[in-house]
Amino acid sequence: MKTTAIRSAFLNYFASKQHQIVASSSLVPGNDPTLLFTNAGMVQFKDVFLGDDKRPYNRATTSQRCVRAGGKHNDLENVGYTARHHTFFEMLGNFSFGDYFKQDAIRFAWEFLTSSEWLNIPTEKLWVTVYQEDDEAFDVWSQTIGVPVDRIIRIGDKGGRYNSDNFWAMGDTGPCGPCTEIFYDHGEGIWGGPPGSPEEDGDRYIEIWNVVFMQYNRGADGTMAPLPKPSVDTGMGLERIAAVMQSVHSNYEIDLFQNLLKAAAKETGTQDLENKSLRVIADHIRSCSFLVIDGVTPSNEGRGYVVRRIIRRAIRHGNQLGQKQPFFHKLVASLVTEMGDAYPELLEQQALVERVLLQEEEQFAKTLDKGMKVLEEAISGMEGTEIPGITIFTLYDTYGFPVDLTNDIARERELTLDMSGYEQAMEQQRERARASSKFGMDYNAGLNIEGVTEFTGYQNLSGQSAVRALFVDNAPCDRAAVGQQVAVVLNQTPFYAESGGQVGDQGELVWNGGRLVVRDTQKEGDNHVHLGEVVEGELKTGVSLTAKVTAESRDATRCNHSATHLLHAALRQVLGDHVTQKGSLVDDERLRFDFSHFESVKPEQLREIERIVNEQIRANTVVETCVTDMDSARELGAMALFGEKYGDSVRVLTMGQDRFSVELCGGTHVERTGDIGSLVITAEAGIAAGVRRIEAVTAEAAGQWSECSEVVIAQLCAQLKGSREALPEKVQQLQDRNRHLERELDQLKQKLASAKGSDLAADAIEVAGIKLLAENLDGVDPKSLRDMVDQLKNKLGSGVVLLATAAEGKVSLAAGVTKDLTARIKAGDLLKMVASQVGGKGGGRPDFAQGGGTDVNALPAAVASVEGWVKDQLG
Repeated sequence: MKTTAIRSAFLNYFASKQHQIVASSSLVPGNDPTLLFTNAGMVQFKDVFLGDDKRPYNRATTSQRCVRAGGKHNDLENVGYTARHHTFFEMLGNFSFGDYFKQDAIRFAWEFLTSSEWLNIPTEKLWVTVYQEDDEAFDVWSQTIGVPVDRIIRIGDKGGRYNSDNFWAMGDTGPCGPCTEIFYDHGEGIWGGPPGSPEEDGDRYIEIWNVVFMQYNRGADGTMAPLPKPSVDTGMGLERIAAVMQSVHSNYEIDLFQNLLKAAAKETGTQDLENKSLRVIADHIRSCSFLVIDGVTPSNEGRGYVVRRIIRRAIRHGNQLGQKQPFFHKLVASLVTEMGDAYPELLEQQALVERVLLQEEEQFAKTLDKGMKVLEEAISGMEGTEIPGITIFTLYDTYGFPVDLTNDIARERELTLDMSGYEQAMEQQRERARASSKFGMDYNAGLNIEGVTEFTGYQNLSGQSAVRALFVDNAPCDRAAVGQQVAVVLNQTPFYAESGGQVGDQGELVWNGGRLVVRDTQKEGDNHVHLGEVVEGELKTGVSLTAKVTAESRDATRCNHSATHLLHAALRQVLGDHVTQKGSLVDDERLRFDFSHFESVKPEQLREIERIVNEQIRANTVVETCVTDMDSARELGAMALFGEKYGDSVRVLTMGQDRFSVELCGGTHVERTGDIGSLVITAEAGIAAGVRRIEAVTAEAAGQWSECSEVVIAQLCAQLKGSREALPEKVQQLQDRNRHLERELDQLKQKLASAKGSDLAADAIEVAGIKLLAENLDGVDPKSLRDMVDQLKNKLGSGVVLLATAAEGKVSLAAGVTKDLTARIKAGDLLKMVASQVGGKGGGRPDFAQGGGTDVNALPAAVASVEGWVKDQLG
C-alpha cells in the first residue's frame, strides 16, 4: 500500500465517522508562542482544546505537516542514522472536541488498523500501552476490543507525578492527560522487547499510534484543572505506518523515500542507496521545502537559523559524497512529484523554493571560502598543535563552518581540536539563547477575558459603549485613577485591534468627568483591549462612555492598507505568481510590504508596479466587501494574508478594475480606490534570502514626498548647472572624475612609499649579522605599509623589517622577514610582540604579518624594543 493511499485511506475513514477533514496548518504555529515549529497534529487545535476557540465541527481529522529540528523537540542530529527519525514528517490525526472519548477513540483506531476494509493488520502483531492509573482505557482494550491482557502494558510514572511515557502534555503548561499507545511487532528477527521492558529501546516493537485523552489543563504552578469538555487528540506517523504496510523496517525503505533517495543519488553521483548521507539529504529536502513555502527563509536567527542549518547540513553531506557543485535545489522537482498531489502549494511555489535553496548553496560556498581563510590565519598564528575551542566555535557560529570539516582539515595538518573549549563556548551560547528565547512562555499567561467585544469600526469612528473589564499590570481591578496605565475592555468598540499587519487604533474614551487617552488597541481572544492612560477623572467598570477613534490617523491608515492590497496584486502581475506576502506593517505614516522574490526588483519594474497601482487608484472603483465561508472565498479567488487567523466566516475584500485584487482581510479600508490619492514607492531592499521589502507612502504623505523630491532635484540642478534631464549624465561625469582622481592619488601614494622605502633601506642596522630595519613613520597611509615592507625586503636582500605608523588614535603595524631567515625569526612572532605593547594584536605568515593597536603613546618604545627582541631570538 503506497504512502499516498495510506494518507487518503486515513482521512476517508474518519470522514466516514463524521469527522471534518481539515487542511494541514502552517509549520509556523499561529496560535502558540511556546513552539518554534508545528510539531504535532493538535497544534492548530490548541485553542479549541483550551476552550478559547470554537469550530463549526466537534470532530476533525488531518494529515499535518510537522518539523522537529529545533527547540525542545529536536531530532536533527539523529536524522539519517536511525530508522525513524526525521526533521519533517506527516502526522495523521483524529480529534474530538468534547464529543466522543476513550471508548470510541480506541474503537476507531482498532477498526482502521485491523479491519479488512482498511489496513487489515493482523491483530496478533499489535500491542497496547496505557497509563498506570487508567483503568477505564485498560477495560476498553481488554473487555470491549478483546486484546489479550498479556499484550496490554501499564506504564507508570518516572521520577514524579504524571511524568510517564503514557501521560501526554503539550508543554510545561496547557492541556494534558493520559494516553494509550499502539505498538507493532516487527517479529523475532529484530532485537528488542515490548514497551516497559529492559529491551524496549530495540527496534522490534515500534509505536505507530498515540491516542491522548485530554482531561486536564496544567497551570504554571503544576495544578491540574479538569477541562470543561474532555477531548481526544491522536497521532500516527504516516512514514511509520507506511513502513508497516510495505513490510519494511526502516522509514527510508518506503516508496516515498526510495524515490527521493534515487533522485539524491543521481544528483550526487552516488550508487549506494544505503548511504547515510543520502538519507540526510532526502529527509532535509522535505523540511527545507515546506519551511520555505510557509515563509521561513534562511537567516542568522530564530526559525531562519534552523532552516539555514538544515540546508547546510544537506549540502555538507553532498560534499562528503563528492558533489562540490550546487545540487540540493534540483531535488525540489522530485519532491513535487512525490507530494505535489497532496500539497498543491509545492507545485505552486516550486520556483521560489528552488531559488531560495540555490541562493543558500551559493552563499554557503562563499562561506566555506571565508571560513578557510579564517582557519588558515588561525593555524599560521597558533602556538602548539591544538586548534583552540573558541576558534572552532567562531568558525561554526559566525561563518557556518561545520566542526567536522574543521576536524578534517586539522587531521590533514596533523593538528587536534580543543573540543572541550568548543563545548564550553557552545554552552555559553545556549545559555544566551535560553535567556533571550521567546519560545518558553506560559501559554496560560494573559488577561483571561471572557466574552466578546463587538467591533463597530467598519461603519463608525465613535460610539457609545460600556466598560466590561479593567486591568492594571495585567491584574483585574474595579477602578483606575489619573496617571495609571490601564487596559480597558468594552462591550463594543469602533477601535480596530492590531491584526493582519494593520496597527491598532488610537483615540480616547470619554465619560462624565473623565477621559482616557488610547495609545494602542490589541486583541486578546475575541476581545479588543484598549491600552492607555487615565488623564482625567476616575474610570470604573460598568461606566458608560463614548469611544472616539482619531479620524485623521484612521483615514491615513485605511489609505495605506488598501494600497497594500493593490501593491500585492501589482507585484504578482509584474514579477510573477510566485510572489506571496511574507509580512506587512500598515500605520498612518506609511506601508511596508514583505514578499517572496529571488532578486532585487529592477528600477524599471518598480516604476511599472507604481504605475499600475496608481492606474487602479485613478480608476476610482468601489471597494467591495462580503462575508462568507472559506470554501466560497477560495472559489472567489481570494488570497489569504500572511499572519492572519481566519475563523468560520471570512471577509473578502475586492478592489480595482476587473477584480484586480481579491484578498481575505479583516482590516479597515477606503470606500473607493480614488480615496488613496496616489502611491509613491520610497524604498526596496532584501531582508532575507528570497524575501524583499517595499516601503511606500500614499495620500497626503505621497504628495509631501513628491514635493521634497522636487526640491532636492531643483537644488541638484542648480549645483550641477544642468537641467533635470541632464542630471544622470552630470552625476556620471562626477563619479568618473572622482574614480580617476582616486586612481591618481593611489599611484602618487605608491610612488611616495617607494621613494621613502629607498631612503629607509639606508637606515638598516646589523644585529648578529642580520640586517634589521625598525621604523615609526609619520604621515604614511597605513595601506601602504605592506608594499613598503615588500620593497624593503627586496632592497635588503636578506633581513628583518618592522614598520609602524599612527593616525587618528590608531596604530598600524607591518612586519616582514626574508625567506632565508624565517627558520630563525618569524614575522608573526615579531608582530605579536610589538602589537602587545600598543594594546593590540596581529598575526600572519612567517614571512609577513600585519596588526595594530590603540596606544599611540607606547609606539616609540615598542619600535625601539625590536632590536633587543631580535638579539634574543638569534641567541
